[in-house]
Amino acid sequence: MTVTFRNRRLQKECSSEKEALKAHGSQRGRKLMQRITELSAARNLADMGKLPAARCHELTADRKGQISVDLQHPYRLLFIPANVPLPRKPDGGLDWSAVTEIEIIEITDTH
Repeated sequence: MTVTFRNRRLQKECSSEKEALKAHGSQRGRKLMQRITELSAARNLADMGKLPAARCHELTADRKGQISVDLQHPYRLLFIPANVPLPRKPDGGLDWSAVTEIEIIEITDTH
């Protein structure tokens, strides 16, 4: 998948293991780098859904439209589909198999 970033700070933290470790500590920094590698290697978002440890899932309520993968509890890596137009199934839901571009928007505790 094509991975872009909401801002330069996120890009810096997600593109360098040294910066990831500095910003998030040892465990979360390493997990962040692992997730970025997995996202970059995936053909589409459906591939991420096949990794049970990532717990890739769509969020609801005020975070509707965002997708989350686990880092180190309770932290999550949040992103949005960046395909234009947004791929939809006939029922209106997001077509994960057609999402090939994402934008990383945040690393946060969503709880």
